Amino acid sequence: MRHLLLLLMLLLTPAARAQEFILPTPEAGHANGGVEPAMVPLPRPALVVGEVTTPRFRLLYTAKSEGSARQLAGNIEAIRDHFVSVLGRDWPGVTEIRVGVGREEFEALALPGGAPPGWAVALAYPSHRIVLLNALTLAGPEGMVTLRHELAHVALGQLARGWPRWFQEGLAQNLTGENWSMTHYTALFRAVTQERVFRFEHLHDAWPDLPSDVEIAYAQSAAFVAWLSAKHGPEGMGRLVDEVATGQPFEQAFGKAFKSSLWVEELAWREGVAARYGWLPLTTSSSLLWLGMTGLVVAAYVRRRKQKEEHLAQMEAQDVAEEAELREALEAELAQQRARLTPPPPQPVDGGESADAAKTMDAAAPEWNEPIAANGPESEDDEEDSPRPHKPTLH
Repeated sequence: MRHLLLLLMLLLTPAARAQEFILPTPEAGHANGGVEPAMVPLPRPALVVGEVTTPRFRLLYTAKSEGSARQLAGNIEAIRDHFVSVLGRDWPGVTEIRVGVGREEFEALALPGGAPPGWAVALAYPSHRIVLLNALTLAGPEGMVTLRHELAHVALGQLARGWPRWFQEGLAQNLTGENWSMTHYTALFRAVTQERVFRFEHLHDAWPDLPSDVEIAYAQSAAFVAWLSAKHGPEGMGRLVDEVATGQPFEQAFGKAFKSSLWVEELAWREGVAARYGWLPLTTSSSLLWLGMTGLVVAAYVRRRKQKEEHLAQMEAQDVAEEAELREALEAELAQQRARLTPPPPQPVDGGESADAAKTMDAAAPEWNEPIAANGPESEDDEEDSPRPHKPTLH
């Protein structure tokens, strides 16, 4: 699944931004091994108002940081147990953690001669078994990672001397879980595809200058230490700690502990780097299956959404058409009703048409509508000329 996420990120991120990764450098708040002031008796800082103790830790707190210190005391032993399960050894003595709130208290709790850098939010004094914390960072997402990182430097400083830089940083990142970040995977992907994987002998004391190369150095150190831990287990790591503790050079102690040289182990690790971090995992087996399944799911979702939108549009158009048809039918019915209830307009009487109409009416009138002469019976000439018989006269 992480290969799929990486591919999507690479497709969405321009190549010009390949070096814009957050590096686990001083900007992240780690002191990278800490500061080692002189080993002299140190009084308790005046700012400390109390302490919380566990079997292997002593937590000093100020008036503002008591709550953070007591909360941290509840899981600090479990963090140390995890370290032992990876290293195969536990460092001796009681480790002191000083907790303050804000920059002013953080600097006031520092050891004389070991002031924290301006960018640091946590600081380790490995020889003194002391870790300095700003409680404000514990509430953030990187708070516990920062604490684990500083404890890793205390553990290595107490168990032995002469650790190479790549081993210190690689082990610290494995103990904090930083090695599982997508940033690390992307850096190794870039290192493999650009053939920029460094030799570990070149990372013994010095670190690269370019930010992009620094990110690769951290990532490959974490990956190599994780590979060694998985291959040789806590027993092998414990033997390495014991051999380095004798004061012999790291490469010699490495050979005795793992029955192999650093170069041979590095070559074996490099053979699998391309298979784990190159293009191959993105185009084979489960990675390709996940990619294909994701594409099918997305395509099915888009198709289903489109079909649903088309169906809704069709239903809406059908509703509009039915409503228009019903409205037309109602309007036609109302028009018919109005036509039946309205009387016909009167016909105008004038001109020739009026005269013809009058003749027709006279011809159709009954006989008793004939006018009677005012001077009595009509004359014989009138009788002869009249086309109608005389009406009987009543006496």
